[in-house]
Amino acid sequence: MDQIASTTVAETLAASIAGVTPGALPRGVRAMAENMVLDIIGLCLAARRTDYIQAALDGTDGEGACTVIGHTRTLDSAGAALVNGTAAHGEDFDDTFEGGPVHAGVVIAPALFAAAERFKLDGAAALLGIAVGAEVTCRLSLVAPRAVHKAGFHPTCVFGAIGAAAGVGAALKLPPRHLVDAMGIAGSMASGIIEYLAEGSWSKRLHPGWAAQAGLRAALLARQGFQGPRSVFEGTHGLFNGFARTTKGNYEKLTGGFGQDWVAETIAFKPFACGTMTHPYIDCAIRLAQRGIKPDDIVEMVCEVGEGTVHRLWEPLAHKQAVPNAYSGKFSTPFCVAAGFLTGDCGLAAFTEDMVRDPALRALAAKVRYVVDPNNPYPDNYTGHIRATLRDGTVVEERQPHLRGGAHEPLPRAAIEAKFAANAAFGGWSAGKIDQALSLAKALFDGRVDLSSLRG
Repeated sequence: MDQIASTTVAETLAASIAGVTPGALPRGVRAMAENMVLDIIGLCLAARRTDYIQAALDGTDGEGACTVIGHTRTLDSAGAALVNGTAAHGEDFDDTFEGGPVHAGVVIAPALFAAAERFKLDGAAALLGIAVGAEVTCRLSLVAPRAVHKAGFHPTCVFGAIGAAAGVGAALKLPPRHLVDAMGIAGSMASGIIEYLAEGSWSKRLHPGWAAQAGLRAALLARQGFQGPRSVFEGTHGLFNGFARTTKGNYEKLTGGFGQDWVAETIAFKPFACGTMTHPYIDCAIRLAQRGIKPDDIVEMVCEVGEGTVHRLWEPLAHKQAVPNAYSGKFSTPFCVAAGFLTGDCGLAAFTEDMVRDPALRALAAKVRYVVDPNNPYPDNYTGHIRATLRDGTVVEERQPHLRGGAHEPLPRAAIEAKFAANAAFGGWSAGKIDQALSLAKALFDGRVDLSSLRG
């Protein structure tokens, strides 16, 4: 039998979680949570009429009283968490924690929305759950950086399940022993392979929804006394052995200063609807175009990149230069660079099947390649660079030192509200309903959580 420490990592973490109160949350954490719920609601509305959300709805049983944002049909809490989490991540326009990378909001907000409606929680409990769940998710991504991606798994789904269990558990005021059980149970529900990269299939979209309902279920099982392993993180057969192929992570990154130091306060909100690491390269491409350079003038564009981004965003290079569908384009730096150069943006309209087939975009994407920069700071900082060689022999360069929307240059609240309105309009909502939803999101933490006005 394996030797287990008298106090495990999960027990240390649970004790800290149980000591956090809504009133003790820093102003910056509340602001992050307010931005997160607004962003997530808008993203769910943007995806409400897509084929993948219709399939998710049709494939989900379990009627109940919980809101599926943008739809008249209601589901039980797990079903609502599943569909809302899938919708929020569907267009890859959601928040990111740069140090991970991991997407916290698309798991935690749907899980807490469902729990709040099911158990009639007030806004203070929902705020606490979102703060704790996001913090746990982000901190888990720092324990063994890059190892989960390198092993072939999606950190958002793996760590999000634990974060959702912790967040729902905190909102429901579970005692430390039950919080440990919840996280231990969620460890067996964590999942998410990244083979979606091969053909741009839909499974990545499902991952946050799966993690949201898994964490919710784990917390509810633990609430009734169902037991999970105390050594879920560091154990010989624990979470990190299974998904990062190591048990030697830096667990102080998870537990140290929890409740006093909040890494989730720096969660980044996206200006572009694609993989976060492509964003600084898009900014470079837009600035190159603004210098008056024409696509036909360009012989090649070479990007200096971090080694950790290559297998998801650059290889196989021929595939990334000629993506088979719009969803694949979101995870192709050549496609995103070309789209940014030609359109001046990479919002939802940039990722359509018409754009994928556009001859000018495909021709320009074929000119984009990479070289690995051994000094690139990824994942601690996301930078961008393009060196363009022109037909007359001129070489021009652009660099972006950080991610816009992240810790170095946060998006202002007005920009997040504008993004929300554009996403809701993209999903077919009227100006009046958009204003109503904006008012709801602004006051969500001030009274009992009621999302019924988001149905329809």
